Amino acid sequence: MIATKHCATSALALLLQDQPLSPGKVALAWAAAVGPTMDRVTNVSFGSGGTLTVQATNRHWAREIHRSTPLIMSRVNRLLGEHVVTTISVSSPGPRGDGIS
Repeated sequence: MIATKHCATSALALLLQDQPLSPGKVALAWAAAVGPTMDRVTNVSFGSGGTLTVQATNRHWAREIHRSTPLIMSRVNRLLGEHVVTTISVSSPGPRGDGIS
């Protein structure tokens, strides 16, 4: 028997595989990979060279994303395609407005 969460991810990957890489496709893959709570507290964009840039609303969420980067990257790449995302860059507003990585 296949768990529902794996079935849904596989179905989503099949639907996305033939679609061109776009901001909407990246946002959908991000939301599916991290879940609704983390999606709500982040903004993502995909840049050249395979870098997924994540802007978290605060330092707490930036730390959590940074800590979970290997898992998140594998989930996002399962949806977007192998080795599409090569790096995840995380930042958040600091006490004086500066970001963290």
